[in-house]
Amino acid sequence: MTQLEWSRRDFLTSAALGGLALNFGLSLQAAKPVVRTGEPYMKLSLAAYSFNRELPRNWPTVRESNSSMTLLDFIDFCASQNLDGTELTSYYFPAEVTDAYLAEIKERTFRLGLDISGTAIGNDFCLGPGQERDAQISMTKQWIDYAAFMGAPVIRIFAGKVPSGGDEPSALKRCVDGINECVQYAASKGVVLALENHGGITATPEQLLAIVKEVQPSPCFGVNFDSGNFRTEDPYGDLAKIAPYAVNAQIKVAISPNGAGKEPTDLGRVVGILKDHGYRGYVVLEYEEQNPREEIPKYLDELRKLIS
Repeated sequence: MTQLEWSRRDFLTSAALGGLALNFGLSLQAAKPVVRTGEPYMKLSLAAYSFNRELPRNWPTVRESNSSMTLLDFIDFCASQNLDGTELTSYYFPAEVTDAYLAEIKERTFRLGLDISGTAIGNDFCLGPGQERDAQISMTKQWIDYAAFMGAPVIRIFAGKVPSGGDEPSALKRCVDGINECVQYAASKGVVLALENHGGITATPEQLLAIVKEVQPSPCFGVNFDSGNFRTEDPYGDLAKIAPYAVNAQIKVAISPNGAGKEPTDLGRVVGILKDHGYRGYVVLEYEEQNPREEIPKYLDELRKLIS
């Protein structure tokens, strides 16, 4: 894989250590920072979530809305902006995803010169045993299949939140178990799963990394670096803590220190954090503010200059 290097020796060593850890009941720090070669290198993509108000939402549940845009329209918009890629967030696919539809998506992006930089799902791996949890695992594997069909290299996944009446250590263990099962399946399909800092039990870098370091070693697992999701005292410093594990990066134009309202993101500082850690891969703008058609092109222009 272009974003991740995992030598045969490292893999065998990790596997052997993993066996010893299991034999002796030890916890093995598994997932490691991404090993990269060459200078930092970034390409630009746009997340379909940027048009959340205009797109019909069908996953994981249907949202009634008067949509004015389709996912194919979004692909056309990305091409009009001369982007390198397009993130086709799962929420906006039809309720019934067919091979014919996926083939149409694949053809449209290829004809317009766009990579499918990835997709995303709204999963929750913190749920306790039962049908709801089984459905989350099943949905994740289903979207791994869809991603493999389309040629999408990465899926953004969530951890979830502590269920009512539950506790965080138990939720974390269930989350790790769910990730391990799905990463194993993703590896068989050539798809990477990227755990996003997305509130719940990933609201702080310490919480996120506590999960990451319990996941079994795999070149098909890493972190989705989301610049707008840490509502901590020092969001920029906390982003630097997770950057070494990033296999995908999202940029939001607003940030909320201490969760005390929004302020403009210092985009140069965020891109600088990624460069400092040698990040190579897609930078995906996820625009969540008003007037996306007017404002997105301005932010794309700014990001192009910063990542060059």
